Amino acid sequence: MDKNNQNPKVGFSVGDLNGIGIEILFKIFEDQRLLELITPVIFCNIKMLSFIKKTYESPIVFTGIHSLDQIIDGKINVINVWEEPFDLKFGQLDQTAGKHAVISLKFATQALKNKNIDVLVTAPINKSNTYSEDFPFPGHTEYLNQELIGDSLMFMISENIKVALMTDHLPLNEVSQALTVDLIKNKINLLNQSLKMDFCISKPKIAVLGLNPHSGDNGVIGKEDDLIIKPIIKELFENGVFVFGPYASDGFFGNQMYKNFDAVLACYHDQGLIPYKTLSFGQGVNFTAGLDFIRTSPDHGTAYDIVGKNLANESSMLQAIYAAIDIFENRKMYKENNKNVLKFAKYKPSSKME
Repeated sequence: MDKNNQNPKVGFSVGDLNGIGIEILFKIFEDQRLLELITPVIFCNIKMLSFIKKTYESPIVFTGIHSLDQIIDGKINVINVWEEPFDLKFGQLDQTAGKHAVISLKFATQALKNKNIDVLVTAPINKSNTYSEDFPFPGHTEYLNQELIGDSLMFMISENIKVALMTDHLPLNEVSQALTVDLIKNKINLLNQSLKMDFCISKPKIAVLGLNPHSGDNGVIGKEDDLIIKPIIKELFENGVFVFGPYASDGFFGNQMYKNFDAVLACYHDQGLIPYKTLSFGQGVNFTAGLDFIRTSPDHGTAYDIVGKNLANESSMLQAIYAAIDIFENRKMYKENNKNVLKFAKYKPSSKME
């Protein structure tokens, strides 16, 4: 990062305030050196943060701002996105906390779109108290896909392994029908582009996992792998994308084949996230690739069971911040080198499997 430039403005949505999100933010900012790298902007209520600060006996100091044009470099900026504090219920599922988590996210996302902040880092939410008529999304990724330009790719990243998903928060009985030819091609291309643009890998190697056990076992355990996934991989490989598979996921991870690739593309949520979190939990980052702005988050949830016990580990949140600013700088460099290449477009899924 060029120290002569102004530090990137990192916006933080606070997530569920009854969870560990604020605790890990407090722990991170106790190290003042972080303010030499970023300018944080927290979308919350300063009175509420001050109350939580007393609860945790945190030494950090906030600076309240009334508008985003008042952001001060070198300070922990807090902008009120609601006025009246509400009763916190640490470690409990509460609808009011979910409502305010959504308010924080919406304000932070708008600031991102308006370029008042450079990147967005989201603290964990609980889908049980955020999902509503006003927020009909199963997670951050789906909401950001609607609000930002491009098509989102849920991409879990760490130093040792990177895993992306073809389908995100989708019931297992809907996965097969969702995996159209267009969607699979799109996700492979999004992953390939992200590895080049966001991680500076000039010729990325991608492994695709099979949908069925043993990748269908030559059609004995399902035909999708042979009829749909294999031809797509062959076509894209012939067009210059270094994509391989489909691999049976059990043997692929059991034999540590993931070490031979720059990233892995899984067909559905648990197929990718179970091995990913087993190998990297606490050090990994959830990155929403494929969009015109950058969002990252820690790889864990609200952790109600340890709230207020000073047990929350801030490592994943810290890695999420580092990843966001690294990707921000990598993307600026990529845009400079490929001025006429970078475009973000919405994927339009076909109505049926082909």
